[in-house]
Amino acid sequence: MNNCTTLPRTLVNALLQQAQLGGGQEICGLIAAKDGQAQGCYPIPNTAAQPQTRYTMDPASQIRALRDMRENNEELFAIYHSHPSSPAEPSTTDILEASYPEALYLIISLNTKGVLEIRGFRIQQGKSDEVELVIE
Repeated sequence: MNNCTTLPRTLVNALLQQAQLGGGQEICGLIAAKDGQAQGCYPIPNTAAQPQTRYTMDPASQIRALRDMRENNEELFAIYHSHPSSPAEPSTTDILEASYPEALYLIISLNTKGVLEIRGFRIQQGKSDEVELVIE
């Protein structure tokens, strides 16, 4: 791991709760930041044909979230999704479809015994590098 990122505990708790309420489907969304500090989350409906194992953000909701960020003087900080039945690491599809190299990719796994796992990655040029998450 070559760097670390701080996330507010309230934000992490909100992401974990969304994942738990996902009903076995991958949840997804965007995280906004102000002055480089993660602060808010924009859940986006998953419109994938097989939402148990894939995510596709609803295009209109994604555009609306990005517009709202701009209007609130926020920037895109991270893209998140869950893996209901696999580890919190990028799949081959996640790496191939990553199209925001400046964003952190957060993956939440429900594939653990009683403990939810969240991990962060930078995905650029077909490679993923883990980023240490500091939760405060």
